[in-house]
Amino acid sequence: MAKVLIIGAGGVGRVVVQKCASLPDVFSEILLASRTKSKCDVIAEEVGQGRVKTAQLDADNVSETVALINEFKPFMVINVALPYQDLAIMDACLETGVHYLDTANYEPKDEAKFEYKWQWAYQDRFKEKGLMAVLGCGFDPGVTSIFTARAAKHHFDEIQYLDIVDCNAGDHGKAFATNFNPEINIREITQKGKYYEDGKWIETEPHEIHKDLNYPNIGPKRSYLIYHEELESLVKNFPSIKRARFWMTFGEEYLTHLRVIQNIGMARIDPVKFKGVDIVPLEFLKAVLPDPGELGENYSGETSIGCRIRGIKDGKEQTYYIWNNCKHEEAYKETGAQGVSYTTGVPAMIGAKMMIEGKWNGEGVFNVEEFDPDPFLNDLEKFGLPWHEKVNAEIEL
Repeated sequence: MAKVLIIGAGGVGRVVVQKCASLPDVFSEILLASRTKSKCDVIAEEVGQGRVKTAQLDADNVSETVALINEFKPFMVINVALPYQDLAIMDACLETGVHYLDTANYEPKDEAKFEYKWQWAYQDRFKEKGLMAVLGCGFDPGVTSIFTARAAKHHFDEIQYLDIVDCNAGDHGKAFATNFNPEINIREITQKGKYYEDGKWIETEPHEIHKDLNYPNIGPKRSYLIYHEELESLVKNFPSIKRARFWMTFGEEYLTHLRVIQNIGMARIDPVKFKGVDIVPLEFLKAVLPDPGELGENYSGETSIGCRIRGIKDGKEQTYYIWNNCKHEEAYKETGAQGVSYTTGVPAMIGAKMMIEGKWNGEGVFNVEEFDPDPFLNDLEKFGLPWHEKVNAEIEL
């Protein structure tokens, strides 16, 4: 058993709290902290099962986070706050001697740049302190990386071609909304595409490359090549990979709204003057868009996320497809959150559970594919995200 501090009170935080609270034999005490304590209080009351304390915290302020950690004395911090805050929270963990886990890599607030270099640079400091920092333990990144590790462990002698495919075939009934924090979501999908091939990174224009792919239980969906952070760690940790790509589905109406947002300057992340006050257009847009944490009630349909892999086994070419489908309605019924929050929050809880139970061990900074995938995937099915696999099936890519 161990005490955990969860930072972040959005839709993902709600799921992590609900799942942790359901396991008192693993998570002995839970403290949920956020800049807005009232959001924490609502989550604690609605899904905390009477086991969750709450606190106000500005996670950008290292000394404030240090003070809260020293007061509560957790085994680890589960960071489901904004990616801008990763380094500040890691600094606080180092200062107080607690372990760390997050679901998305750090990015600087003033530049839409997705790289692990800033967090990988903490390797020696965490190692010297005898601490573990686990990066990217959501679904993608997270489960997709663990799916790849399972493929390498059980189905391939050499992984050569990796395609991560992410389809959200859900309908929330809104004209335009993002499934997670609008700042992060819009920054991510408006940047240039990028994929890895033959030892080089190849850059594309946003949404330049697309294919119609078939998804289980959903059918064909237009899928766009974008850059996603787990590609960087996967090609590092599986050096036999010759090509790695990430595909995500977007509807035409969504892309139309996105183009308008960009064309009128509302996707800008640099401040502009408005009535003598500096405002960041994307931050203002976030304030007027629907809250992703409140989309679940009328959300229908499902997600389908997985890995399509080609490589060599016993001297022969082999294909492999491993995936999960998650229904928005079922996620909302269980946790009050939509499927995208659910598929991120469940893996974060399981990763913390792996650390507490000693099934994931080590000192330093790790990406999830560096650990044994089997105990994690056993729990993934047990806690609401069943997965499926096919060997030597048609994978389209």
